[in-house]
Amino acid sequence: MATADLRVSIAHQTRFALRLAAALSAPSHPDGGAGKNVAFSPLSLHVALSLVAAGAGGATRDQLASALGGSGPAGGLHAFAEQVVQLVLADASGAGGPLVAFADGVFFDASLSLKPTFKEVAVGSYKAETYSVDFQTKAAEVAGQVNSWVEKVTSGLIKEILPPGSVDQTTRLVLGNALYFKGTWTEKFDASKTKDGKFHLLDGKSVEAPFMSSTKEQYLSSYDNLKVLKLPYKQGEDKRQFSMYILLPEAQDGLWSLAEKLNSEPEFLDKHVPMRKVTVGQFKLPKFKISFGFEASDLLKGLGLHLPFGTEADLTEMVDSPVGQSLFVSSVFHKSFVEVNEEGTEAAAASAAVVNLRSMPIGPVDFVADHPFLFLIREDMTGVVLFIGHVVNPLLPA
Repeated sequence: MATADLRVSIAHQTRFALRLAAALSAPSHPDGGAGKNVAFSPLSLHVALSLVAAGAGGATRDQLASALGGSGPAGGLHAFAEQVVQLVLADASGAGGPLVAFADGVFFDASLSLKPTFKEVAVGSYKAETYSVDFQTKAAEVAGQVNSWVEKVTSGLIKEILPPGSVDQTTRLVLGNALYFKGTWTEKFDASKTKDGKFHLLDGKSVEAPFMSSTKEQYLSSYDNLKVLKLPYKQGEDKRQFSMYILLPEAQDGLWSLAEKLNSEPEFLDKHVPMRKVTVGQFKLPKFKISFGFEASDLLKGLGLHLPFGTEADLTEMVDSPVGQSLFVSSVFHKSFVEVNEEGTEAAAASAAVVNLRSMPIGPVDFVADHPFLFLIREDMTGVVLFIGHVVNPLLPA
C-alpha cells in the first residue's frame, strides 16, 4: 500500500473511531453515556469488521467498505489491515518499546469449509488463526475456547468476551480479535507526589480521587475552551511512537460537546496535537482504571451498517457451501480495559465479530484534569488510534 493510500485509510479509520466515540459518549447511550467511564478500541472493531468484509459479497461488502474505509473497494481495507498489523501492532517490547499483542481468530463450524480466497486474506493480511470447532453439539465448550484464547492474548485482562448464551447450536462462525498494549511513560510520575484531590462529576457533586502531579515540562497545547496533553510512551528501537492524549474541556460539563466536535471535525485532533514542551504551573492528572464491554451491533446499525446483521446479509465469500447464503452477523461483542498510573498504561481490547501550529501562552500553563475528559492512545508516526474513551469518575470500579 502506497504511503498516500495508507494516509487516506488512516484518516478513514480515525473518522470511524470518532463516530463511534461520539455515539458511545452520548448521554443517552445505554452502555456508555453519562454514568460510566468508557474505553474501547476502534482499531480492534475496525479490523474485526474488515475481516467480515473479506467474506462478504455484493451490497453487504460495499456497505462495510463504505462505513470503514470511505469510498473504494474492500481490497483497500485488507491492504490497510496488513499494514497496520505489520507497522503498528508488531511487538517491540524486546527492543525496549511498548508490549503490543494482537491476534485474530476465525472459529468456524466443522460442517463448513472456509473459501480459499477468504482464508488467504484472513491468514495473509490479518495474520488470523483458523479453528474448526463443533458449535452444533458443543457450543458452550467452543465459547469457553474463544474466551480462553482472548484471555491469553490480553494477558488475563479480558476473561469473557463471549457472555453465556451468546453462542448456541445455530452459531456457525465467530470472528474474534484481541489487542493488548502496555507502555511505560517516557517520563514516569513520582508516586510519592500522588495526592488525593477533588474531581468534579457531571451531576455537580465531587469525589476525592488520587491525582498524579509533576513539575517537569509537558507537551501541552492550550485553546479557548480546551487543553490537550500528550504523554509519550517510552520508545523502542523502531520508529513507532505511541502517546496518550488527554483532551480536557474548559467547562466541567464540556465532555459531550467535545466528543461531538471531534466527530464533526475528524482533522480536529491533528490540528490540536501539542508539538513542544512547555513549563507547567499546576499539573494534576487522576489515576484511573476502566473495564468496559458492550454489544456493538446496534451502535453500528446507527452508523448506517445494517446489511451484515440481518437476513439480507451476503456473506457468501466466507464458506464453500449453500449455508453461506443464510449466514449473517448476529452480534459484535467488544471489551476493553485501560489503566493509567504513575508507571504508564496497560490496555487491552477484544472484539468478536496537516498540523496547524498555534502560539502557546507565554509562561507556565496549568493542566488540572479535575473534571470529565476524553483520552486516546495512538501511534504518532501513522496517526492510528488504538484506544479511545472518556473518564466521568476516576473512582468507578473497573
